[in-house]
Formats: sequence, C-alpha cells, structure tokens
Amino acid sequence: MTTIGGLIFLLVCVFGGYILAGGKFDIILHSLPHEMITIGGAAIGSFVMSNSMHDIKHTLAGFAKLIKGARYTKADYVEILSLLYFFVRLAQTKGAMALETHIEKPEESAAFTKFPRIAKDHHAVHLICDYLRMVGMNADDPHQIEDVMGRELKKMKEEELHPSHAIQSIADALPALGIVAAVLGVIKTMASIDQPPAVLGGMIGGALVGTFLGILLAYGMMGPMAARLKGVVEEECRYFDVIRSVLVAHLHGNAPQVAVETGRKMVPSGLMPSFQALEQSLQDLQIA
Repeated sequence: MTTIGGLIFLLVCVFGGYILAGGKFDIILHSLPHEMITIGGAAIGSFVMSNSMHDIKHTLAGFAKLIKGARYTKADYVEILSLLYFFVRLAQTKGAMALETHIEKPEESAAFTKFPRIAKDHHAVHLICDYLRMVGMNADDPHQIEDVMGRELKKMKEEELHPSHAIQSIADALPALGIVAAVLGVIKTMASIDQPPAVLGGMIGGALVGTFLGILLAYGMMGPMAARLKGVVEEECRYFDVIRSVLVAHLHGNAPQVAVETGRKMVPSGLMPSFQALEQSLQDLQIA
C-alpha cells in the first residue's frame, strides 16, 4: 500500500505544483494521449523484444508483488523455525532415517500438515525435503551442504530478481524514449512553421510533454517500482536463508535449540520473533 500511496503523493505534488505556478493543464491533456502511445508503446515493444515469454509473465506477476510487499510475516518465521526444530530434534534423537516418512511424501506428513502455509510454499518444502534427504544419504558434511544450498539460493534469488532488472531497464530507457517523442513533436512543429506564434507555442509545449513524461515515468514511477520489487525479493530470500542456517547448524552438531536460535538470528530485524515467543512456540509444538 505504501507504493500506491507514494505514487498518489508524487502525482499530486508534481501536477499540483504545476497548477499552483499558473501552468495551463489543457496543453498537457491535449498531448498526453499521443505522447503516451509513443512512449508507452516504445517501452512495451523494447520490453517484449528483450525478454522471453516466461520472463514477461514473471515480470507482470512482479507488479502484484511490489504492491503487496513481502509475503512472510513474523508468524511465518515462528512457524518455519518450529517446523525445523521438530525435524532436527527428530534427526538427533531417532536418526536421519526417521525423517523419511516426512520428506518423501510431505503432503501426507503430520509435520507439514501442522503448518498449512508452509505446506503450500513449494519452494520451502522442496528446499527442506531435498537437503534432509541428502543428510539421509550420508551427505552430512556441513561445509558441502552449506555450499550447495548457497549456490541454489543464489540461483533462486537471481531468478526472482529478474523482474526488478527488467523494470529497471524500462526505467533507464524511458528518458530517451521521451526525447524521441519530443523530437517527433518538434518535427511536426517545424512542418507548421507558417502558423502564428500562439499556435507554434502550443505545439512546442506539446512536444515538451514527451520529455516530461519520459523523465517522470522513469525516475518517478518505474525506477522506484524496480527498487521496491528488489527490496521485496531480497526480504523474502531471507526466509530461505533461515532454513539454510538451521540445517547447517544442525549438521555442525549443535543441539536443536541452538540450531533454531542460529536461524532466528537470520530473520530480518523487524520480523524477528523474541527468544521467549519462539521458546513458547517450541514448547507448545505438538506433532504426532
């Protein structure tokens, strides 16, 4: 919601200041549709040319993400830490083979059923199951597991950041596309050089609307949206860093409580549950 609120505030200040300064809005309104077709059409065309169909769909989905914000809350972090505590405690007390019933069919696991939000997050489920399965296959070198998980999470982050990079590319191109629209307006004006000064002034003003729109769209809208989306993706990736931290700490031989505390320290500060709140959740954990 802050994205929408900031956008509204930006538009009110820009156009409100223009009106208060005595600017005439009819020139902008008259030129706006044509300039938007030129600039917006060129931006969309260049975006389509530079991205695959999968990336286009991914970027469109990214606009919804930047409006909603990061999907993980403090309660989500408490749940993932509680689930991981159950798994590492089970592995420590009964051995890695005891995890098999949970990781081979997670949709039937009592542990995952206890936390339906996690069960619906296929990225988290696959990450947990894949690496617990590797532990069961005697791939228990913590440094090796950490390295493999780190490379996978890096790949996942790069893929999720592509929409942000695509939007930023549009933002970088918009000022130049605004100049293209302005130049076309100047060409149109020069073809009507025999018109009275008042008419020429209106045509030149209309041409400058293209430059104005290109800069406003780039630095006032698309650029901030790309930065916001990048921030959302980076915050969500911390969720998976928590999973990696707990599993690696467990493989280093730490007690379940210590492994989970290591993961808690990786939670973003604004979403980090207190030690007491997490401890209470672990005490209340009942999984058949």
